[in-house]
Amino acid sequence: MRPEIRALSAYHVQEAEGLIKLDAMENPFGWPDELKSAWLERLARVEVNRYPDPEGKELVQVLRHAMAIPRGMEVLLGNGSDEIIQIIAMAVSGPGRTLLSVEPGFVMYRMIATFCGLEYAGVPLREDFSLDLPALLAAIEAHRPAVIFLAYPNNPTGNLFDTTQLQQVIEAAPGLVVIDEAYSPFTDATFMGSLGAFPNLLVMRTLSKLGLAGLRLGYLAGPAEWLAEFHKIRLPYNINVLTQATAAFALTEGGAVLREQTALIRAERARLYEALRAIPGLVPYPSQANFILVRSRPGEAEPLFERLREGGVLVKKLHGGHPLLEDCLRFTVGTAEENGRLLQILGQDSPLG
Repeated sequence: MRPEIRALSAYHVQEAEGLIKLDAMENPFGWPDELKSAWLERLARVEVNRYPDPEGKELVQVLRHAMAIPRGMEVLLGNGSDEIIQIIAMAVSGPGRTLLSVEPGFVMYRMIATFCGLEYAGVPLREDFSLDLPALLAAIEAHRPAVIFLAYPNNPTGNLFDTTQLQQVIEAAPGLVVIDEAYSPFTDATFMGSLGAFPNLLVMRTLSKLGLAGLRLGYLAGPAEWLAEFHKIRLPYNINVLTQATAAFALTEGGAVLREQTALIRAERARLYEALRAIPGLVPYPSQANFILVRSRPGEAEPLFERLREGGVLVKKLHGGHPLLEDCLRFTVGTAEENGRLLQILGQDSPLG
């Protein structure tokens, strides 16, 4: 085994059986029965004995319309955005080449860089989680990264980086810049319309946060010249027939339901944020995603995490993961009832009160 692989820890998923899941940025809503019935009728017509369309052409056309992908840009489908990150990293890897991102950020950028034999450079954010532009530009000059990944909004902090600063990064980058818009349903900000304006810009998204996490479907949009190279690395038939059919159905027949659910999550995010602000000892950070980062008093994050779990609510403990995330937890925005239970535990018999 390669020493750098042995030095890694596997991506950890918490055991959630019997708990309210507010840990994984999932849409908490299911589908109404009539939509489920129509979906099952659609799946009954799928020929599972045949290989899927290797490029998912029908689904790509649905995505072009639903996600306003600019004319002239190509689309690549991935088994979640993780596979797309890996495809890009494999395509640009080589001796002395670097993948660059900011920290705290999405942990898979670092892990996949290691998988693919790339050097990794992580540039710390400022204490308010904004970009440290001088440090970032200096890192670009020093490392000359083959690819830069920037989540927009950022995970796990939930904030949007300054648009003008991001444009400066794109212009300064000697290689590709991938704007990871995994949380695009929960913000109006996007770089999708900027595709083509910068020759090195790509936009990556996933349908997981929209409400289709079980499908594991991500997509990459950008200039044809780049995506033609990535298609060479994409494994054959990487998106199965059931995923292709379900995603196309969800974005067409189920589109109104998904939009309604997204609006509910946005509204509940605002309500939850204001309620958290009123709890002594907690500092919630404004979010443009479907989660809220919260900082507790020093030393109270771990006891609070355990108190929530004992009360039946599972959240994400970030304390210990990065110096800027000391004493931090991350709460996924759930249903009104789920958020109510979270707030009830935080407000009752708590050392915070």
